Amino acid sequence: MAAILAPSQLAPPSSSEAPEPVTAAQFERLSAAYPDLRIELTAEGELVIMPPTFGESGRRNFKITTRLGVWAEADGTGEGFDSNTGFVLTNGATRAPDAAWVAKARWEALPLTVREQEFVPLAPDFVVELRSNTDRLSTLQAKMREYLDNGVRLGWLLNPRDKTAEIYRIGRDVEVLSDPASLSGEDVLPGFTLDLAPIWA
Repeated sequence: MAAILAPSQLAPPSSSEAPEPVTAAQFERLSAAYPDLRIELTAEGELVIMPPTFGESGRRNFKITTRLGVWAEADGTGEGFDSNTGFVLTNGATRAPDAAWVAKARWEALPLTVREQEFVPLAPDFVVELRSNTDRLSTLQAKMREYLDNGVRLGWLLNPRDKTAEIYRIGRDVEVLSDPASLSGEDVLPGFTLDLAPIWA
């Protein structure tokens, strides 16, 4: 059953004092109490509320997730995840990338109870973030750097607004591509290619 969150529960505190940081335990309880509320937790203990996407962003993200999922099923070396999956990073943040992939050995090393009943306590090997019209580019770029700092091996930040793709790799400068036709999973997802024509459309 969906939980109903009253507007007063989302209102900022009336006091001028900054709110207390949210702990990981509090975040888990909040997520359990309001399962339909899509939220993230920053390393500083701040809640990030992510509303449902508009139509075009949802369409584009569905295509990304579908193509990654089809490839992952055929390849068999890892597991793909959609945007509802929370990953607990080593800095304490809980993030939910728009699409993600984790190598099979790392995923299967987690106890079944953890995989079924907890946010995933590791950084994905690969993540995708898709910029919507309401997303600040600087915020997403900081999020991509956070992913790398916490162990993500390859990340794509896709910006349909100006048809650019930013490629994030550990130990390398960010590569910015203008209107690329496709992107390769490189050595992290060998054999995976994402056709960007439907994403740019």
